[in-house]
Formats: sequence, structure tokens, C-alpha cells
Amino acid sequence: MKRRSFLKAASIAPAAGLVSAAGAPPSFTTEIKRLNLQHTWTTTMSSSQYRDTLHTTYTRDGITGHGEGAPIVRYHEDAAGAKKAADSVRDFLLSSDPMQFGKIMAGVFQRVPGEWAGKAAVDIALMDWVGQKLGIPLYTYFGLDPRDTPLTTFSIGIDTPEITKQKTREAADFPILKVKVGLATDEPTIEAVRSVTKKPLRVDANEGWKDKEEAVRKINWLEKMGVEFIEQPLPAEMIEETRWIRSRVHIPIIADEACQRASDIPKLKDAYDGVNVKLDKSGGILEAYRMIQIAKALGMKTMLGCMVSSSVSVTAAAHLSPLVNYADLDGNLLISNDPFHGVRVEKGKLILPSKPGLGLVG
Repeated sequence: MKRRSFLKAASIAPAAGLVSAAGAPPSFTTEIKRLNLQHTWTTTMSSSQYRDTLHTTYTRDGITGHGEGAPIVRYHEDAAGAKKAADSVRDFLLSSDPMQFGKIMAGVFQRVPGEWAGKAAVDIALMDWVGQKLGIPLYTYFGLDPRDTPLTTFSIGIDTPEITKQKTREAADFPILKVKVGLATDEPTIEAVRSVTKKPLRVDANEGWKDKEEAVRKINWLEKMGVEFIEQPLPAEMIEETRWIRSRVHIPIIADEACQRASDIPKLKDAYDGVNVKLDKSGGILEAYRMIQIAKALGMKTMLGCMVSSSVSVTAAAHLSPLVNYADLDGNLLISNDPFHGVRVEKGKLILPSKPGLGLVG
């Protein structure tokens, strides 16, 4: 063999070996899935019998990470927009080193304006892959103890008093309930729940009250009904009015719609006692972790919430739950066609999977 031919063959051989070891080329897929609700789900913002969420997969080196994003109508998002956003960064993802996930997600945030559920679906799939690649659950990556998970509430959507009673009975295994309010029927709703159970209640008004005096009156009444805290009593932009309310009530006020990203938190400190962090509105696990740490540094209470979604998104949030004071991670329990199993709930206690990554089972 001539020297030139030998050197050419020698240079090709290692590359061929790498391709063989790596197997199939990396891939990233997106799919909109319709999740059917067990009961019609009603809040002050919408009412539906199903929710469409974006599901993603990131596959490399024989490992597949799963992600999900549940678009939030409040922020003018839908599943089609989330899919378009995730599809737009496919080439960027596949050309990047997944172990540089922090750099990747910073790049995704730069490339995708808005569409937070789409970004969350990318982030979750990537972090699931990383955990599996490292061979550890995500809570271990973040240095958390799975025994420290809080109790999760079970949510009761707005409905007639009779159906509200039925939903409350169906939640018998949950020690704490979360009740949606924010309409003229608030008192009958709470009274219906209280006619069935004496459990601690947490209440979410979803920006439903528009007047600060009305909010104070209702919250003072809720205090007498055994409510532990109130979420988002007024529209997000009414920060000064919420500060006024805070000085006149005796239970914590938690920001939800007013707190979408980490940069929102400092301006809320004097008006709210805590923040509700959701992966779908923050853009994924990494930004949610950042939000929780900032809120804790400011002395605020922290909560992890979710949208109606499958076990993919809920389990991803649950891996961060040992960090927070409160959890409302029941979105997967509200649907009848969950495509995965992940985090479990035993008498309200979140039980995290022990398998690497998210620990999902299809």
C-alpha cells in the first residue's frame, strides 16, 4: 500500500468507528396530544373537556428523553404555536452537545420569543436525556432528597354545588384540597366543599376579583372557612392594590399569573408572600429552579404548580418539589388517558421515581 493510501485509510477508520459506536443519528420529534379530562375543567378563564399539550422526544446515543409543554391560554399560547417554536430549534438542538444543556437552553431562549410551553417541552426532554445519560434521577442531579417532597393538593374546578360535592368526595385520599374561585358563586362553592369535608383548603381566584375591597371581604370570609392561603386574588397588573390587600388579610397571598419568570419576582416581594412556579409558564426545569432559588433568597414562600397535563410535565416539576413549601401537582390526575406513569401520590405525598432522568414508564 502506498503511504498516501495508508494515511487516508487510517484517517477514515476512527471516524467510521465513532459512527458505529454512536448508532443512529440524533433526532428530535414533536407531537400534539389531546388529553381527555375526567370532569369538565372550569376556571375564571376557560372551560373545557380536554387539553392539547405538546410532547417532544430527544434521542441520542440510544437514549430518549421525553418532554411536554402545556400551553397557557392566559399568555395567548396554543399547542400549534408551541410545536412551531420547538420545531424551529431542531437543527440547533441536534448540532449541539446535550451535556452543555445550560448553554443550549440559553440559546433556545434567545431564538424563541414567547412560547414558554414550547420551550418547556424542549427543556424537559433535554433534562430527561441528561439524567438518563448520567444514570441518576433529576432530583439527585439537583442535590435533593426525594423524602422531602411536600404534600400535593388536589384541585376542585368551578362547578355546581352538587358536582362540587361529588368532586370533593372523589378526592377522599388527599389531605389538602385546592378550590378554584373568582366568580359570583364563590361562597356557595366553598360551602359545598365544607359540607363534605373539614380538610384544610387552599384557594385560587385566577385574577377573578377586580376590586380590592371585594377581595378583602372574600378573603376575610375564607379565613373563617379554614383556607390556608389565596392565589392571585386580583389581575396580575394590580400589584399596588394587592399590596393594599396584603395589609388587611391574615393568610398568605401567592402570586401565580403575576409571576411568569425569574425577573418578575423582585417587584412582587412587598405585595405577595410567595410565588407559584410552573414549568409551562417559566420555560422548563432550569428556569423554574432559578425562580425557586430567587424567591427563597428574598424570603418568599415557594410553590410548584402545573397545568392540566400528563405525567411527563408533572413528574418533571415533582423532581424539584423537595425545594418548595407547597405543591399543586395533580394535573395528570385530572385526565383519563395519561400516556406515561411517573410521580405517584400516596395519601397526598409525592413519591418520586427512582429511575434515571424523569423516571417515566410508558
